[in-house]
Amino acid sequence: MCTPVYLSIGANTGEREANLNQAIARLGELGRIDAISSFYETEPVEFTNQPWFLNGVVLLETELSPGDLLKAALAIEQAMGRYRTQSKGPRNIDIDILLYGDTVLQTEGLDIPHPGLPNRRFVLEPLAEIAPGVVHPVLRKTAQELLKALPPGQTVRIFRKSSESRGKV
Repeated sequence: MCTPVYLSIGANTGEREANLNQAIARLGELGRIDAISSFYETEPVEFTNQPWFLNGVVLLETELSPGDLLKAALAIEQAMGRYRTQSKGPRNIDIDILLYGDTVLQTEGLDIPHPGLPNRRFVLEPLAEIAPGVVHPVLRKTAQELLKALPPGQTVRIFRKSSESRGKV
């Protein structure tokens, strides 16, 4: 049985757009991609002394368990040359599991829903684009409600509109 999974993708080094597209192609090998958000250029948060990011969100239907999906996402990052040398630092690709169906999971190395989701405009903007009505399983609020509740800040601007974006809840 396939589970709908929302994944964030981001890059701020190298050919950012090509890196996101490559990650999407590789994620497609793990199931069926049902929606891809536009790409958004976003200012870095937390560690701000680094280049701006390109971010997006992908809806993947997969049969992989959350743990196996995490392993596969990390393998994609590694195959694409990501080296984790600095926490929150520059990276050529970053793949995070935001939501895995209505699963709530806390294990060492994997929290679902992603703990930063409600506070990150750079994730909520593309998520709300493709799935405004998807509900956070703990907060019981939609992506659109979480986005509207954010305080001002975190510059997020459209970089490239997705021709493949097909809204789905």
